[in-house]
Amino acid sequence: DCQMLLEKMKEITGIQDLAFLHTALKAAKGDLMEAVIFLTEEHTEEPAQDAAAAEPCPWEGSAMGGQPAHNVIAALAPKHSDDHHAPDCKLLESPKARAAERDAAERPQEAHSAECKTRPKRKRCEIWGEKPKQNDWRRVGDWPVGMKNIGNTCWFSAVIQSLFQLPEFRRLVLGYSLPQNVLESTRSHTGKRNIAFMQELQRLFALMLGTRSKFVDPSAALELLRDAFRSAEQQQQDVSEFTHKLLDWLEDAFQLAVNVKTPGDKSENPMVQLFYGTFLTEGVHEGNTFSKIETFGQYPLRVNDYHNLSECLEGAMVEGEVDAAAASRSVEYGLQRWFTKLPPVLTFELSRFEFNQSLRQPEKIHTRLEFPQTIYMDRYLYCSKELIQRKREEMRRLKEKLGVLQQKLERYMEYGSGAARFPLPDMLRYVLEFVATKAAARGPRAAPLRSHTRPPVPDVASQPDSSLERKDGEPEDGAFFSANPSPQQKSSAPPQPCASPEEMETSEHPAPQAVSEEELSLVQTCLQRWRSEIERDVQDLKESIARISLSIEQMYCDPLLQQVPYRLHAVLVHEGQANAGHYWAYVYDQGRQSWLKYNDVAVTESCWEELQRDSFGGLRNASAYCLMYTSDREPRGAADADGGCEGGQAGTETEALPPELRLYVQEQNWRLEQEAEEWEEEQSCKIPQMEPSPASESQDPSSESGPDPSAVCEQSVRTLSSEHAMIAKEQTAKAIANTADAYEKNGVEAALCKAFHEEYSRLYLLARETPTPQNDARLQHVLIYFLQNNAPQQVVERTLLEQFADKNLSYDERSISIMKVARAKLREIGPNDVDMEEYRKWHEDYSLFRKVSVYLLTGLELYQNRKYQESLTYLIYAYQSNAKLLLKGANRGVDEALITQYRRECLLKLNEVAASLFSSCEEARVAEGIAILNELIIPCMHLMSSFEISKEDLSAIEDMRSCWCSYLGREDMD
Repeated sequence: DCQMLLEKMKEITGIQDLAFLHTALKAAKGDLMEAVIFLTEEHTEEPAQDAAAAEPCPWEGSAMGGQPAHNVIAALAPKHSDDHHAPDCKLLESPKARAAERDAAERPQEAHSAECKTRPKRKRCEIWGEKPKQNDWRRVGDWPVGMKNIGNTCWFSAVIQSLFQLPEFRRLVLGYSLPQNVLESTRSHTGKRNIAFMQELQRLFALMLGTRSKFVDPSAALELLRDAFRSAEQQQQDVSEFTHKLLDWLEDAFQLAVNVKTPGDKSENPMVQLFYGTFLTEGVHEGNTFSKIETFGQYPLRVNDYHNLSECLEGAMVEGEVDAAAASRSVEYGLQRWFTKLPPVLTFELSRFEFNQSLRQPEKIHTRLEFPQTIYMDRYLYCSKELIQRKREEMRRLKEKLGVLQQKLERYMEYGSGAARFPLPDMLRYVLEFVATKAAARGPRAAPLRSHTRPPVPDVASQPDSSLERKDGEPEDGAFFSANPSPQQKSSAPPQPCASPEEMETSEHPAPQAVSEEELSLVQTCLQRWRSEIERDVQDLKESIARISLSIEQMYCDPLLQQVPYRLHAVLVHEGQANAGHYWAYVYDQGRQSWLKYNDVAVTESCWEELQRDSFGGLRNASAYCLMYTSDREPRGAADADGGCEGGQAGTETEALPPELRLYVQEQNWRLEQEAEEWEEEQSCKIPQMEPSPASESQDPSSESGPDPSAVCEQSVRTLSSEHAMIAKEQTAKAIANTADAYEKNGVEAALCKAFHEEYSRLYLLARETPTPQNDARLQHVLIYFLQNNAPQQVVERTLLEQFADKNLSYDERSISIMKVARAKLREIGPNDVDMEEYRKWHEDYSLFRKVSVYLLTGLELYQNRKYQESLTYLIYAYQSNAKLLLKGANRGVDEALITQYRRECLLKLNEVAASLFSSCEEARVAEGIAILNELIIPCMHLMSSFEISKEDLSAIEDMRSCWCSYLGREDMD
């Protein structure tokens, strides 16, 4: 509805003036995409002639001027068979002849029409690139609904969506009720607030089950939460803070119901049973042992320098040393924690923020932390204490041994006493090579010898800082290999004398002098033996290290420690810095067996790879903030039956709602339908007010029948087809000029048939030609586009007949006569001969195709002229419009890769401009840079961020984000 679109525009553009937004939406004819781009075009001349359209005019503002577009955007192959020469023109026959054949083919056509109507047109949950019709707000089947962001409330959506998808939690909330006497006896402000919040949460959950809209509005529940947090003006709420508060409120609300039967017994509280567990802490403090049991809801984990969740948990469970061996060593401090009871829903709170003392502000930790889809909790349970302590002791022993072996290996691989150290096996190898050089030379005065392929050996002593020194990330012996090839890498050809003294002088290798053959032989023998011994020692060390590493890795893979599995249910992600950012959630849908991404109003299908990229951290500003695991010990069949809302499950739950909630959902859906009807009625009133093109004045007065919808549709079709006839006017005139003989001998109808067949054959041959990057025949004539895309024969024939009926062909008596006959035949064609709805869609597609071509060419021209803001607007239009065409077939649009490439390059250039303005630190230029960022760059990044985003686009977005994030915390900027 209109209000929904206005709120969405407010979020995207940042403009708060609803009247101004409504004006822009009205000017864009309700098209959200066009309205957003219209609002972000600050420095661009409005590209539309029609103020109501708010989009670039098809033929203005480009290099083509007023000429038809002939530059090719994409090359397409023809579809027709080789033996086709001319059409079987049914529309030129009499109505009676057409009716006889129509009866025979009526049923197959009806079946095909029904199939076309039921065929899916687009992917589920796409919210960009379509006009706001019913499909844009109406929920598709039982697909999960999103949640409206009413102003920096993405944190609320992330938590609530994760909890809602827990079947047991959803059941508890929707089934919550209190006796009337409890409601009346509750006097405290906290109790009343908790009850009110619980009721609003019930309504919200009921709507999430039964609404017909794609998303719900959580304003009522959020209104009750405002006073509970630090400040109503705070831009972002902390997920863990909100989740703690939410669980406290829910626990208190359910405790009111528990107190009816067992006052004060928290063990019977459903929230406690579902989310809370206990752990035992055993430790040593100042030499004294102690133990205590504590309760936890969200278990906090510090990320620090851990690499995965298991290491992180191990670090949280063990601090210092507290075991039998530690007692004998007089350990003063240490503790171990053991879970004594695990809840069905196990939540880990990942602490990714710390206070930077130098900057005096909180700072986010972007360390990478991996976590599995299934985690086994046996190693942290008190019942496994004895086994785990043995394994921890074994682990400690293995790590000590591993450290000793690694130190030994390091002495071999970093040998030397100076600053530069090298692998000892390589050093011996090159000393052997040095000795071999002398042996080959046979005396200090012998002519130097060289191999055909052996390169000169550089002087190591004179290059202490040369490339022989290792670089970070390079194998230890890599520098030696690059500077001095090993003997195995050299040619085995016998050494040859140099060709000339000059060449010998420049290629002579260093060699030992004043040494006897016996000495050389002894040195070679020792070096070869030492090298073999050292290489054998190194290999043994590497194998031992690999064996121990594997033992450490598989230490807890014991089947006895895989009896308590927990499956990852939800991941709450934060993107940004410590003081600002955006939250969304990944939730595993058990019914669909896939991950779903809940990002405010958008709910899209995702995958584990995308979740890893967004959640592990380390590479981007996005990382997991909270992990929610559920017990996987229950039978799989039961979990599948309860999990998710696929295949009618949501409908079943809606029917099982309490009467008051079911009535509430029905009322909200009725209001939604009423608003939708009002909106559609408003839109339908706009159709007759569309400004007709000049060609529409040529329509037959008999076709005007008032505001009847079918007449309006036909008028719209004729307007488009007339425009396309105007484009091909000169080509049609030539076809008429070639009918002089037929016109004089056989009359006007024979001339029309001759012109019709010859023009069709000419266009068919053009459609079969292989296009080149410089010439796209589809832009020359509408029928070439139709033929290449296998348009129905009736659509092709009527289109060609309308071109001969164009009044602009009134050059002479023959043209006028042919035009009148063509018009008469058009009037004879009834609705059973041509599906006018299908006919209209084909002409709309071609019109959109021409617009895409112009948008692209105009955008490229502006890009070459370095007008990046204007260029980006046209390229966005080109991409969005072209995407609609490509959904219907690869030949319907232009090359998507070309648009994507220049859209990306233009956006990067514009980002450079904005960053340059911002970094100037001049107030006016900074404001201009921020305006470009908010009004163009960020909206375009959102449009690019789709499920099928390319690696190049993703890399470009990350580069732009990194550019702006690099300014955070800089002291040289205000």
